[in-house]
Amino acid sequence: MTDWMARFHPRRLAAALDAIDRDWRSAEIANWRALAPVLLTVAVCLLGMNYLRFYEVFQGVLEAWLGRLEALRLLRSTWGQLLGNVWWAGVLLVGYVLIPLAVIRWVLGHRLADYGIGWHDTTRYLPWAAALATPIVGFAFVVSFTTEFQHTYPFYLLAGRSWLDLLAWECVYLLQFVCLEFFFRGFLLHALARVYGASAIFLMSLPYLMIHFTKPWPEAAGAVAFGILLGILSLRAGSIWPGAFVHMSIALAMDGFSLWQKGQWPGSFLP
Repeated sequence: MTDWMARFHPRRLAAALDAIDRDWRSAEIANWRALAPVLLTVAVCLLGMNYLRFYEVFQGVLEAWLGRLEALRLLRSTWGQLLGNVWWAGVLLVGYVLIPLAVIRWVLGHRLADYGIGWHDTTRYLPWAAALATPIVGFAFVVSFTTEFQHTYPFYLLAGRSWLDLLAWECVYLLQFVCLEFFFRGFLLHALARVYGASAIFLMSLPYLMIHFTKPWPEAAGAVAFGILLGILSLRAGSIWPGAFVHMSIALAMDGFSLWQKGQWPGSFLP
């Protein structure tokens, strides 16, 4: 058995869950005062992001602000498509991070550092993150030879136009993975773990699965196992960063493989 497979042997995972139960379960009572602010925030944020993140909403906002002609001129400009992606990431930043941070600080009255933002034991668990990301990156390389993969990635169709396009897109793209990790493996998971211990990982994985229902079924099915493993990493490290690094490394690899296969590496810094 290879080293990365041994890291995720069921016996080792069960031992990790037992350790999380010992380390995280507190005397907090699972009543509505402890959990309602967190769960209501999750519901409201997921609802809002589901309907506000789309390009059509961004276009409507621009038209209301600038007028129809000016909005269309901006959207058809050199950076129109990238601005749509910035809107998408901005909505996720508000819903996944800014609103939960406000709830932690001013509703729950807790320290922000207690919700996985800090580095904590991330260095210790980076090998685990690498072991989780490596086979997925390898699989992405194999499927990168398919036309469907090349037509899907990068999501920003002009990413290969220039280095500025590519760098701007990757900054936007990677930011949303950090936001996602904080929401699920920071805010929601760390709040639930104080009451439910390791069981919080499985509770967090349910809404995490649901945001994948619009994806192809293999990706949605994989989100169950992926969510559980990233949840273990987050609680063992006390940080969202191992999971964020897993997501970001896979995303960078997929975009890079696709651009390489299509021969679309940027030839200049500016468009």
